[in-house]
Amino acid sequence: MCIRDRGLLLFGTALHAREFNQIEFPDLITLADTDTELQLNGVGMRTKFVFDVYVGALYTQAPAKTRDEVQSQKGPKRVLMHFVFDEVEAEKLVDGWTEGFEENQSEEQFGKLSERLEKFNTMFSTVKAGDVVLLDYVPATGTLVTIRGEKKGVIKGEDFYAALLDVWLGDEPADDDLKQAMLGGED
Repeated sequence: MCIRDRGLLLFGTALHAREFNQIEFPDLITLADTDTELQLNGVGMRTKFVFDVYVGALYTQAPAKTRDEVQSQKGPKRVLMHFVFDEVEAEKLVDGWTEGFEENQSEEQFGKLSERLEKFNTMFSTVKAGDVVLLDYVPATGTLVTIRGEKKGVIKGEDFYAALLDVWLGDEPADDDLKQAMLGGED
């Protein structure tokens, strides 16, 4: 299986790729509008109860084994979500983002991010198995949201992407096993 992004074949033809859940993730990528090569830091499955929801992959400039190591890298980053569950309603995604931000940010920081989080949440619609969500951080641009190959918008601020990463890597991650996998551990 391969993943398409912006009409270009990104996965499946790479000489070096990691396969997870029959999906290939290239070892190296370069985000649009950057010249920085990112490497696959880790990939794993997001489960909720007993259900596999999506495969999550983290791309960083340098290997990172901790949240702080990821957060200290100021250049581009990518979180890729490849959905495997039949259907996840937009409302569930929005609830998950909001809960992840609330649980991993102070009340003051959450207040500073809340307006941008609301804008971010409006970009999401129901996703189905096979859909891919890209959450890219490009310095001086912000967080670029791409769903099913369609650019949905940009959220300004490095602080927003840092908080978004904490949904997976923070003290209260969405899934502890996925956190460890994205940080290069085993899923």
